[in-house]
Amino acid sequence: MSLLAAIDPGRSKCGLVLADGSRAAVLAAGVLPPQRCQELLLEWIRTPGCSTVLLGDGTGSQPWSQWLSAHHLPALLVPEAGTTLAARERYWQLEPARGWRRWLPRGMRIPPRDVDDVVAQLLVERHLGAPLHRPRSLQLLSR
Repeated sequence: MSLLAAIDPGRSKCGLVLADGSRAAVLAAGVLPPQRCQELLLEWIRTPGCSTVLLGDGTGSQPWSQWLSAHHLPALLVPEAGTTLAARERYWQLEPARGWRRWLPRGMRIPPRDVDDVVAQLLVERHLGAPLHRPRSLQLLSR
């Protein structure tokens, strides 16, 4: 099993994903405060097969890069350009619009929640060069 953790860094909230690269599947995902993300990353990196943390290179990546380095966690910077808009589109692929939202043109649809976890998923997909499967039954991690 080839596990990858990915983080879309932020000051007040971060997107976080744990993915199985060999199965191209998301195992866990959430939008969490930075402290909780750090706790989960430390837990996940101790899991056999979890070898790398992918870090979005956008705003807020510098403190995270320093934190990962201080904890001796192997990290790779992944270009984050355009991921926010791409995550909105990907959200609707993962969660098809229902009710009145399905009648809105795609470009006008705004997801009903933060999509930082989808950004983190896109970072893994960019790194692997392939889309990930996210089970409908996947529960988002909470605080």
